[in-house]
Amino acid sequence: MQRTMLTAKLHRATVTDRDIEYEGSIEIDENLMDEVDILAYEQVHIYNINNGNRFLTYVIPGPRNSGRISVNGAAARMVERNDRIIIAAYGMMSVNKSNDYKPKVLLLNESNQVVERQGALAFSEKAFS
Repeated sequence: MQRTMLTAKLHRATVTDRDIEYEGSIEIDENLMDEVDILAYEQVHIYNINNGNRFLTYVIPGPRNSGRISVNGAAARMVERNDRIIIAAYGMMSVNKSNDYKPKVLLLNESNQVVERQGALAFSEKAFS
């Protein structure tokens, strides 16, 4: 049996920009993408903490070290600048592998800098301090 499991999460990211005229997607600082292993054009779920809106889109890489999180296209109507959001990616996994599995999770501050590493990234927390 296969299960849909959380693979990556950027928790409490801050929306830095929104562009309704862009064709779609969410732009994420490429360093954040790399750390949680989210790929360009990968589908992600967005949960808006401020207003409860939830939607799906795909990722495009933003400039490294920019802290940029920009929601684009029609989805831009679901957020405002400075809203806090959760960005979650999911993947399929066999049940026998899911018992010990931990997703890669980053908790972010208002500037989209890493505050804490959890899940599969927690072991390396001291290496980044």
